[in-house]
Amino acid sequence: MASDITAEEIAKAAKVAFEESQLFPATVRIDALAKIRQQLEANKAEIFAANKLDMEAAQVEVDAGKMSNAMMKRLDLGKGDKWDSMLKGVQDVADLPDPTGVVSYTSQLDDDLELYRVSCPIGVLLVIFEARPEVVVNIAALAIKSGNAAILKGGKESNHTTHLLAKAISQGLSQTSLPSTYVQAIQTRAEVSALLDLDRYIDLVIPRGGKSLVKAIQNSTRIPVMGHADGLCHVYLDESADSQKAVRVVVDSKTDYPSACNAAETLIVHTSLLNTVWREVAQALLAADVHLLCDSHTLSALASLPNVPERFSSHVHSSTESSYSVEHLDLTISVIALPSLHSAIQFINSHSSHHTDSIITESERAASAFCRGVDSAGTFVNASTRFADGFRYGFGTEVGISTGRIHARGPVGLEGLVTYKYILRSKAERGHTVGEFGVGEGKKSFKHAAIATTSVPF
Repeated sequence: MASDITAEEIAKAAKVAFEESQLFPATVRIDALAKIRQQLEANKAEIFAANKLDMEAAQVEVDAGKMSNAMMKRLDLGKGDKWDSMLKGVQDVADLPDPTGVVSYTSQLDDDLELYRVSCPIGVLLVIFEARPEVVVNIAALAIKSGNAAILKGGKESNHTTHLLAKAISQGLSQTSLPSTYVQAIQTRAEVSALLDLDRYIDLVIPRGGKSLVKAIQNSTRIPVMGHADGLCHVYLDESADSQKAVRVVVDSKTDYPSACNAAETLIVHTSLLNTVWREVAQALLAADVHLLCDSHTLSALASLPNVPERFSSHVHSSTESSYSVEHLDLTISVIALPSLHSAIQFINSHSSHHTDSIITESERAASAFCRGVDSAGTFVNASTRFADGFRYGFGTEVGISTGRIHARGPVGLEGLVTYKYILRSKAERGHTVGEFGVGEGKKSFKHAAIATTSVPF
């Protein structure tokens, strides 16, 4: 844990640690992840006790109306398989191929003059997140494996838990040759504000949290920011949608983890399905305790049923225009009926956060048009939006979701945490000079021939 030192000293130490680490072999980083996992397992009881303190404090905030239930649920490290998944994520990341040193382009410019484009770490990452304490471990694992140094700032609501998780990471690193400042944790907003000015040392900022956090970070720094501000995900029921698939996918997209950024927030129904598939889906959602904010068409289709669904009066309400721009993060979903695939695509592109959107269809043509037309990081066919996750994609874990269009998009794993450099090597006895090449007598032309290799030969 970083303490009693200035933000600039923290950032400078991270940069120095990064530069030193570049001379270590990849096996050192793999060993560090193994040591960190061991420390986490050894300190599980203490970490869970700290998490209980955070949960108790959060409940007080919820009761006082100062924290949402969705936020509190994100704090719970003991929920479901979250702890085991976190540990497995560390091992999965360790087992993945090294993302650095990968050659993606080669060119023999001349005899004994070779050009390679090679992947390399970005540098120092500043990661700021809210609530979910396991993010400390997720980010640390990805940073270490990809050769990046990291400075981590969790939300104040998870201070007890993140403190002990960061302590376990530090203890694991201390058993390796990596610098102790390779991964650091900070506690205060003042430190974050100061760090956001230090583009000399910090290379990328990754905010993970609500819209207000992400926007505040984006507006407060010159350092590149990677992330997403909202998780406004849609499911569209195409006119050819199978009712069983529709029920399964929609219910899972909404209820599996309602407070997650990849949970569905809006359901779009083709108008031809109002008296068939929509009614089945609606009744399944109501049975799952989901509140429906319906437009006039979808509301009328339910109200006109011979037997009005149970919970209709308590769980079905009219939507407003703003309903389709809200990240509910709970058991609420906005619903609208539209007349065509084209109108659905237009609606999604104008209302979504470009995170993940899914179509339920039996038409290959509709599936293709949806995946090409929807401008989101993930476009799914007959599958839950909840699949948009680095762990499920096979990335081991993720540093976050990027809805941008440059560098990385969607769940960001190891490949999203590397950039590349060009290595030019002359093996000629006298080296090479650019003046040798050109048009005219005595000048040479570039060969630009591919080199059959996947690694730099030194």
